[in-house]
Amino acid sequence: MKVNAIVVGDCIEELKKIPADSVDLIFADPPYNMQLKNALYRPNNTMVDGVRDAWDKFPSFSQYDSFCAAWLAECRRALKDTGSIWVIGSYHNIFRVGRIMLDLGFWILNDVTWHKTNPMPNFLGARFTNATETLLWCSKGELCKKYTFNHKIMKRYNGDKQMTSVWQIGLCTGGERLKGKDGKKAHSAQKPEELLKRVILSSSNEGDVVLDPFFGTGTTGAVAKKLRRNFIGIEKEAEYAELAKKRIEAASFFFPEADWKEEAKLVKVTFETLLRERLIEVGEPLHSKKSLNAVALVLPDGKIEYKDRIGSIHGIGALVQKTHACNGWKFWHVMRGGKPVLIDELRKGYGEAAI
Repeated sequence: MKVNAIVVGDCIEELKKIPADSVDLIFADPPYNMQLKNALYRPNNTMVDGVRDAWDKFPSFSQYDSFCAAWLAECRRALKDTGSIWVIGSYHNIFRVGRIMLDLGFWILNDVTWHKTNPMPNFLGARFTNATETLLWCSKGELCKKYTFNHKIMKRYNGDKQMTSVWQIGLCTGGERLKGKDGKKAHSAQKPEELLKRVILSSSNEGDVVLDPFFGTGTTGAVAKKLRRNFIGIEKEAEYAELAKKRIEAASFFFPEADWKEEAKLVKVTFETLLRERLIEVGEPLHSKKSLNAVALVLPDGKIEYKDRIGSIHGIGALVQKTHACNGWKFWHVMRGGKPVLIDELRKGYGEAAI
């Protein structure tokens, strides 16, 4: 399927056309099946413009469950083993969706709470003000552990603090909210760009393909473009799709975070690995610090010998320094080109090459 394009059609039928194992990230904002029976009015007797659209109505819970199982199964088929999926919902549907996802084999990584900083009040005063929605972030399965998570980017984005699973973001309002010809909001459930920015920035990389099977007015596509990702949008309503197309075409700048790169994670390298790869030879001398005042010999089993004492690079390093502990990687040197080189530098070089 062509990327950076919006397909107008039924999400299940269009999802079937996407090749298996081809998508890096999925964001899904499905119908919530909110079961609204009557109109809701404010205390001043004006009607609340809530979600009363036909696309959100299902005859029964069982039919809603069947619909969710069908589109989620197709999403899982299309998702790469290294990919992940985010599904957002409210108390009306997210618990049903979560059970279905687990039954299909998805593995929940986090449940993220979107705490709305400007929620709609409960006008009847019969319940607490509903100020949250839930996002389920899942890998394709329990054994699919190589999913993308840009931990350090999100820490930087959060003021150098590890980001939590509670996101305080306002509802989509002001100039960001798309309006129809009548001046009213074009879509009853448009999500704020900040929400999608966190989803896409945390779970994908530049050039990745982000799929949204309920594209609406194109928030996913607009944010993906501004972060230098590709997108595939599926939307049943042609009116929404046209608004999304114009919105994305008008997006003429990149977010600064589009240039941020996640630092590569080093693979675990042991001293025995360096021996096996012959980056250090058996019998080679290790020198302490740059003064070369203590010399230990490398043994075939990965231990080292110093004055008839045998142990690890850490244990013998502590012995030389007469301390309780020592980081041998930062203590021992080998000679390369007539100059002492920390064995930690050999480890880092090998680890980076192995990524």
